[in-house]
Amino acid sequence: MRQLRPMASELSLGITLAVLGAGVMHAGWNALLKGGGGEPMFDTAGVVAATSVWTLFLLPFVPFPPAIAWWFMAGSMTIHFGYYVTLGQAYRTGDLSFAYPLMRGTAPLIVAVLGAVALGERPAGHIVMGIVLICGGIVSIAFVRRERHPPAAARWAFANAGLIACYTLVDGAGARASGNALGYVGWLLLFEGWPFLAWIYVRHRSRAVQYIRNDWRRHLLGGLFSLCAYAIVLWAMTRAPVAAVAALRETSVLFAALFGSVWLKEGFGPMRLAGAASVVAGIAALKL
Repeated sequence: MRQLRPMASELSLGITLAVLGAGVMHAGWNALLKGGGGEPMFDTAGVVAATSVWTLFLLPFVPFPPAIAWWFMAGSMTIHFGYYVTLGQAYRTGDLSFAYPLMRGTAPLIVAVLGAVALGERPAGHIVMGIVLICGGIVSIAFVRRERHPPAAARWAFANAGLIACYTLVDGAGARASGNALGYVGWLLLFEGWPFLAWIYVRHRSRAVQYIRNDWRRHLLGGLFSLCAYAIVLWAMTRAPVAAVAALRETSVLFAALFGSVWLKEGFGPMRLAGAASVVAGIAALKL
């Protein structure tokens, strides 16, 4: 088996900037998904399908993963099915600026705990502090206007957070085991959405197909953002602690809150500014 431990114990400046860029793209495709004003579950399916299409342009330039990597991919595909279902339900029942921070903000804490057990990673004190500050700031952004959101939105978001943590650990280990993050993510994203797409088709058939066909340009853009963002994150996880990368990736919530405020008219306000300050402090702590 290939070595699964990270190549470095700290986040370099280059990795930090790359993961922040991935955060912008991740927030972008989620805003595209929520901002269409249509059916979130079908929009999720459209982005998933588009991501698979974009991988076809990547695969000729990346190596075929070794056998061990396919075991991780199989696990990830199973987890991602639940992730896509809960993602669509979270956006059906709650605003982008509520559901997205709650999902993404709690996941890194779970990753940090499970990563210590599954991958043997023991983050340094300043990294733990950074993770806590980032997660605390992110979750506070979600609950600024909690009275507007039904309990179902929080339940779906927390369920999604648990699945995010699971696939983050599986894919982080899989990318390391494969020896090439781009090869792993390319082949993974080609196949991992198929169970979800089949489920959507069986349940909704022509209505889902017509919906996706009518809005294919937005889905295609979202799929490109999704592929690029996840490729960057998995590459970073082969070079730095998974928990630190996972927390840094979730700074995408700041961008999602901004998109939700400006584009979707969901508001921002002083409480979200305080949450944003906590996230920035967390990023600084990661780099101490």
